[in-house]
Amino acid sequence: MDQAPAKRRIKWEPGALMVLVVGLGIWLVLMTPGDVPRSPDKTYATLRVGPLRGYVEISPPNPAAPPETDARFRLLYRGDEASEPMTAPQMQALVGERGLDKLLAQADNVWFRLFNITSWTSFGWILLGFGAQAVFMSRMLIQWIVSERRRESVVPAAFWYLSFAGGAMLFAYFAWRQDIVAVMGQTTGIVIYARNIRLIWKQRRRERRRTEEESAG
Repeated sequence: MDQAPAKRRIKWEPGALMVLVVGLGIWLVLMTPGDVPRSPDKTYATLRVGPLRGYVEISPPNPAAPPETDARFRLLYRGDEASEPMTAPQMQALVGERGLDKLLAQADNVWFRLFNITSWTSFGWILLGFGAQAVFMSRMLIQWIVSERRRESVVPAAFWYLSFAGGAMLFAYFAWRQDIVAVMGQTTGIVIYARNIRLIWKQRRRERRRTEEESAG
């Protein structure tokens, strides 16, 4: 009497290593010191003016000084010295009323500072980016699980569908971020994923046609 094949267990080591690497990446992002001096009594907001990138250092308001003379703002461009302290009207003359409101909102909101955004609409794009990464990562999880069960390297069809969906979402996210390096990286991938999906469809049509011909014969 034949024995039923034993279920193959998935090794836990690759999954543990994956979690460790993800944790390392998050730690590096959050804990690596930036290029701007930090002060516990000040807040910082990112700023981009043309080709210049940097930060706005915002000090707490001085209750004894009117806004017209309270110099609370300094520009800290990367690699350059800080500007002279500026008042709110001076800062508004530089970035506009709406720009000043966004700077203050970003400085006061921990989520805006963490993700380098200025509005809740931008936070929606952040969620899209996280969703895209989740879809993109799930393709590798599926490929890994299928390969572990078969004890050989296998690329299931779901791998290409998830790759295309995740790649398209990441392309949109990086385009919004204006990250040309990441956009270029996703461009070639999307074409390759779409081509593999096309080949899968053509293969299935050939197999279906062959089955119909054998049934008719």
